[in-house]
Amino acid sequence: MSTPNPTSPARNTTRPGRPAWTGMVPVDDTALAVTDSGGPGVPVVYLNGSYASQRHWRRVVADLGPGYRHITFDERARGRSKRAADYSFEACVRDIDAVLAARDVDRALLVGWSYGALLGVHWASRNPDRAAGVVGVDGPYPVGWTDEAGHDEIRKVFRRMKPMMPVARRFGLAARFSAEQHADLAIESHLLHAALEPLLVELQVPVRYVVASGEALGSRDDLQEQMRASLDPLPARNPHLTVSAKVASNHGSILRKDSPAVAEAVREVASVGRRAQ
Repeated sequence: MSTPNPTSPARNTTRPGRPAWTGMVPVDDTALAVTDSGGPGVPVVYLNGSYASQRHWRRVVADLGPGYRHITFDERARGRSKRAADYSFEACVRDIDAVLAARDVDRALLVGWSYGALLGVHWASRNPDRAAGVVGVDGPYPVGWTDEAGHDEIRKVFRRMKPMMPVARRFGLAARFSAEQHADLAIESHLLHAALEPLLVELQVPVRYVVASGEALGSRDDLQEQMRASLDPLPARNPHLTVSAKVASNHGSILRKDSPAVAEAVREVASVGRRAQ
């Protein structure tokens, strides 16, 4: 992991009792756009969906308010962050470490949406003493395509999407890398999800799920409902896992339409952490 450069461009603004910091954090061959609200509250690190940016968390941050320290960032080639040579899952894990080091945060509560939720539980599993807990927003679910036919279908989807990607990027639905790299990321995600059950069963930090309803754009044949059902037996096997809420919005609209439920799940995890101290 690269050492953050203290001379990287940054903006500090002072608010009553809560200094804010916005700047670029270098890691590997790239730099990540990071915003830190500062303050003495529990540090909450927000992990985006595969192609989303930190702007998707605005409602959740507003719902939680100034009692928490909110840290958001854009992943590689998303939002205002720079391109990189490596867009793998392990690179994304390194990015969490780089952001925490740059902001001098030793222990944090992780909130992840979709792919970000997968990152959150993996990071917490590797760093149980540093993870105050995880909130998974419609994920992660222990199921994924491991067969070549499923992977071919993913590649076909992104080949068809290729002409639309410049427009999709404006709405946070695509990153600034190739359609082939999008497919590689999605296939890697499916494999990681398929192998997730043992990790979820063994997690020793509080995890709260906010589960969406219905199929999102591009999904079909009740695929997402099948994924959500895979979670059902796990809380009985690991009492640290709890479904905090099941909400009406779908996978793509959950942060926009049901941000209060996500905020409440964060409060639940923070409360568990306070009782444990």
